[in-house]
Amino acid sequence: MTNWLPDLTVGSGPLYQRLADSIETDIDRGVIGAGAKLPPQRDLAYDIGSTVGTIGRAYQLLRERGLVSGEVGRGTYVLGQRSDDTKTDLLASNPHVEGTRYIDAPSGKLRFDSTAAPDIGQGDIVADVLSRTAQDHPYEISSYTRDFPARWFEAGRSWLSRNSFRPTPDGIVPTLGTHAAVMAAIAALTTPGDTIAFEHLTYSQISRSAGLIGRRTALVTSDEDGIDPEDFERVCAQKHPKMMFLMPTAKNPTLVTLPATRREAIARVARQYNVVLIEDDLYGNLTDDPTPLLAEYAPERTIVAGGLSKSVAAGVRGGWLACPPAYRHRIRIAHKMLTGGLPFLLAEVCTRLVLSGQASEMRKRSIVEINARIAIVRATLAGFDFKAVDNVPFVWLTLPDPWLSGTFKNACLEHGVLIDDEDEFKAGRSEQVFHGVRFGVSQPQRREDIADGVGVIRRLLDEGRAGYDSFS
Repeated sequence: MTNWLPDLTVGSGPLYQRLADSIETDIDRGVIGAGAKLPPQRDLAYDIGSTVGTIGRAYQLLRERGLVSGEVGRGTYVLGQRSDDTKTDLLASNPHVEGTRYIDAPSGKLRFDSTAAPDIGQGDIVADVLSRTAQDHPYEISSYTRDFPARWFEAGRSWLSRNSFRPTPDGIVPTLGTHAAVMAAIAALTTPGDTIAFEHLTYSQISRSAGLIGRRTALVTSDEDGIDPEDFERVCAQKHPKMMFLMPTAKNPTLVTLPATRREAIARVARQYNVVLIEDDLYGNLTDDPTPLLAEYAPERTIVAGGLSKSVAAGVRGGWLACPPAYRHRIRIAHKMLTGGLPFLLAEVCTRLVLSGQASEMRKRSIVEINARIAIVRATLAGFDFKAVDNVPFVWLTLPDPWLSGTFKNACLEHGVLIDDEDEFKAGRSEQVFHGVRFGVSQPQRREDIADGVGVIRRLLDEGRAGYDSFS
């Protein structure tokens, strides 16, 4: 192609990355059409005053993004783009966007596919706090939230503090739950086209949500001790992620807790490659694990997110994040743009629950109930390979031969129990097979329901595939 030069005056990062981003932008705009041949590397290096190596790295980045193909001796060509209709159709049926859960769950089934806080009588407490909030703040409830009172930040500081981690109020952002907190940080600190690193198995709704706003996913391998720091370094060197999402304590779905040595190594790699870390401590907040938070190893680049959904009440949508103060304003604005703003009523109710000590008391009661249910699981599934952790409301079950994750999920469904297969937690297109399923124990109302549901799981494991007919 002739008479084309990239615009390198916008964007950030090293020159090769800005060059790749500029070419991608021009491909998306139609300036560079499908099938077009990109300039030879030596020619483009001369035109923009760079080195051939820089151009080569940019072209390689474009290949990794699936935008171009190249052959030695022929050059680098732009791949064909899907039509808008095709993109729409693929989005509508893309399991990476939708996940494997039902949007509307079948009725009459035991819900083992949720980990919301168990019902321990929160309704009466929340109703009382709601009533008093409405009486005390009629004007604020009738209007939009323009100003955040200092007590909202203090509540977040209090709830997110764990072990030796003590965030300061000037780094707190109140949010509509932990998911919204994480997405606000992603939207504020990355741009479309940027890459975010995830483990192969994790809370994958973050990677799906990030994909919907134009962020790319890079996968980092893990083992029985959690994230592999060496592979994280490899991904940083090859994919140049701007951010990594991770759950160092009681990770969803595998319940792995990252040892201190690995947290320290991940912090070192993140600092070396200028990667922002998002530490989801939602389940960690339930545990007694003494390992220092990742934020203690890299406080200047770690964002800690948490909330009330797993330990107090999911329906109040209470959440906060703690970040370096320099990020706070951008994240607050991004949260408002993504969610429409924080409702005064919910924020005030969550603040009162925390500062009054009622949230901590409900957390204690939730933990007692969770542990009673986990005890049922341990007794019922004795002899099988599963992982359960005190205080945490889900179980990771490794399936025996010849069960496959999706097949076992379907078998449970036919017997009246909703669980999650491993694909629900894959952050991207992963070739790894884990032969595992996750089921929660907090959503059914009665312990008898837990016994019934886990009994179904036990019978299926005992019978094997021979006891299950699939008609699909």
